[in-house]
Amino acid sequence: MCKVIAVVNQKGGVGKTTTCGNLGIGLARCGKKVLLIDADLQGDLTASLTDNLYLYNNPDEINHTLATVMMNTINEVEMDKDYAILRHSEGVDVLPSNIDLSAMEISLVNVMSRELILKRYIESIKQHYDYILIDGMPSLGMLTINVLACADSVLIPVQAAYLPIKGLQQLMKTIGQVKRQLNPRLEIEGVLVTMFDRRTKNARDITELLEENYGTMLNVFVNKIPLSVRAAETTAKGVSIFQYDPNGTVGQAYEALTKEVLEDESRNSEGD
Repeated sequence: MCKVIAVVNQKGGVGKTTTCGNLGIGLARCGKKVLLIDADLQGDLTASLTDNLYLYNNPDEINHTLATVMMNTINEVEMDKDYAILRHSEGVDVLPSNIDLSAMEISLVNVMSRELILKRYIESIKQHYDYILIDGMPSLGMLTINVLACADSVLIPVQAAYLPIKGLQQLMKTIGQVKRQLNPRLEIEGVLVTMFDRRTKNARDITELLEENYGTMLNVFVNKIPLSVRAAETTAKGVSIFQYDPNGTVGQAYEALTKEVLEDESRNSEGD
């Protein structure tokens, strides 16, 4: 059974793309077959996991992307399971994105069942994977609705600061609406605290506030991703934190997060 996890936050700069890529590669390191989908028109996940230097420097020249996949789905064009997929050296498949996705957001307005286009594609390829992780846009537009409509769960990275925590309320409202109207199986995978600097009282206070306000309603991951320059540097290298800085605190944190996600999945399976 394939599990589809949407990595979503309507606010940018919270470690969303970094989390999607490193968690996906962490799962692949544990023997899972993983597909990472870049559903952000900025294409940051594509750039951060592109081994080919030419593609990294020229992402807008990638001919086949999520935008073409979704357009083919709308037009009912048959695609091979490997259509548009890039292979990353660390064992994950990547469905890339670029600026073409901005036109898709506009095109979806006039499409029948526009909220379910990505779901139709996911259903056609999910049998080939154990996990599909989707890096959503930092907004709550139609593409984000598509991401939530096809997901089994939502992982929400949140920076340990006041404003990102405050923005959780609107995101939770949107997730609730999608669950009621489009995807009744949608659950919260958990809230992940990122860019955590345990040396500051503010970061500790904000994290405590998050756990007090949301801890009884949803899972707040035990593991927190520490603030680190090394994590930001990986995006310019095209590799994960596991390869770039395997013994650093961020690498250890993402390894622990991967185990936590797998343990939660194992407990849920036993419960079923």
